[in-house]
Amino acid sequence: MINVRPAMVLDTGSMARLLNGIIEKGGTTALTRPVTGTDIAEWMAVDAEKSAWHVALDDDEQVVGFQWIAPHDQLPPEAVDVATFVQIGRTGLGIGSALFSATAAAAKRLGYVWINATIRADNEGGLTYYQSRGFRDWAFDEDVRLENGLIVSKISKRYDV
Repeated sequence: MINVRPAMVLDTGSMARLLNGIIEKGGTTALTRPVTGTDIAEWMAVDAEKSAWHVALDDDEQVVGFQWIAPHDQLPPEAVDVATFVQIGRTGLGIGSALFSATAAAAKRLGYVWINATIRADNEGGLTYYQSRGFRDWAFDEDVRLENGLIVSKISKRYDV
């Protein structure tokens, strides 16, 4: 059973470990350098009143996924950006679905009209996940240089709240 609740600063170490596993594996996130719990706590503090962070916990109360929405300077004020991370080996088990239910409700409560997800074009799992939630393509960016120098394309998808 998966339990979703708002993320707390106490979760940030577990969130960083989960995210670092994904970054280390490569191929799905635009993030390329390891993060710390402090990094995530700082991200959570930016625009905190306009953002929402959720964690998914397993039966042992371990963080197995997290998702956040936050304003993005390249989006209009009625839109919010989303990011989703599920522990390696735990995808396809309903964690992302449970997180998105909480996130969509939070977006509506915060007054957003739509949610943007920007996904690497080579991240088939991420593209499938957002498509299955009802997101639809609205923008495509070619030749985006990541922090580590890798060049990728990105697809932006939109979900109307």
